[in-house]
Amino acid sequence: MCPSPDIEDSKRGYVIPIGGADKYTDNQQVLTRLCELCGDREGRIAILMVAEHQSEIVELYQSSLKRCGATRVDGFSIVNREEGNQDELLESISAYDGIIITGGNPLMVSTTLGGTAIAKLIRRMNADGVHIAGTVGGAALMSEHMIAAGEAGAIPRQNGVTLAPGLGLTNNYIIDHNFRQRDRLGRLLTALSYNPFVTGIGLDENTAAFIADDGEMEVIGSGAITVIDPGNLQYSSMGSACSGDPISLYGLQLHILTHGARYHPITGAALNVGRYM
Repeated sequence: MCPSPDIEDSKRGYVIPIGGADKYTDNQQVLTRLCELCGDREGRIAILMVAEHQSEIVELYQSSLKRCGATRVDGFSIVNREEGNQDELLESISAYDGIIITGGNPLMVSTTLGGTAIAKLIRRMNADGVHIAGTVGGAALMSEHMIAAGEAGAIPRQNGVTLAPGLGLTNNYIIDHNFRQRDRLGRLLTALSYNPFVTGIGLDENTAAFIADDGEMEVIGSGAITVIDPGNLQYSSMGSACSGDPISLYGLQLHILTHGARYHPITGAALNVGRYM
C-alpha cells in the first residue's frame, strides 16, 4: 500500500516511527520535537491505543507531552475493528494536529486497524499535513511492508521474519523497533532480502525517525538508528536457501546514525547536520 495521494496545496505531515521505551518519560527529545511540529501550546495531539486498553500509557504520554509544551493531549482506544469504523471516533480524531499510535504486537495492531475507516482517515490526514507517530507495533505499522514477527539474532535466515501489510504511510523504509535492545539485526536483514527496493531502519529505544514528505529522515533521541541500504546489493542467496538456512547478502551499506543525523533514501546520503545537538 502506497502513501495516500497528496492533497492539493497541502504539505504531507511527518511520519514518525518511535523505537519504544522502557519509560515513556525518557522520550523527552522525541516528544519535544513532535510538540514543535504540532504547534507547541496551540497543538492538539491524540494518543490512539490499538488492540488493548492502556490507560496508564495515555497518562504517561499526557504528562510527558505537557512537560514538552503541549496543552491538549487526549486518549482514544480501539480494541476491535467495529470501533475503528465509528463515526463519532472519526469526527473526534479529525480535529488533531498529531496522532501517536500505540500498541504492542504489530500483527494485532495491523489486523485491528487495517482497512477500517480510521486507518483510511489517518492516511488522508497525513497527506493533508497531520503528523503521524507510532511506537512499537505502531512504529512497525508506518511502512508499506510491516515486520510482524521474527527471530532474534544477527544472522538473516530463510523464514526468519514474518511480513504483513502495514498502513503504508511510507514506502521508502521498512521499520524495526527496540532494535539493539532485542538483537533484531537478523530479522531486518531477512526482511530486506525479500524487499531489496526499500531501506531498512532499526530504531533503538527512546529514538525516533522523523520522515519528511520527500522521504528524508532525521534522527531524534538518545539512542541510534541502524540504516541498511540495499541499493547496491550484488547477491542474495534467499531464492535458493532452504527453510532456516542462513542467508548471504553481498554489497549492503550500513550506517549508524545518532541524534541530529539525516539520511535520504533516494540518494543514499547520510549527513550529520547537528541541528538539534
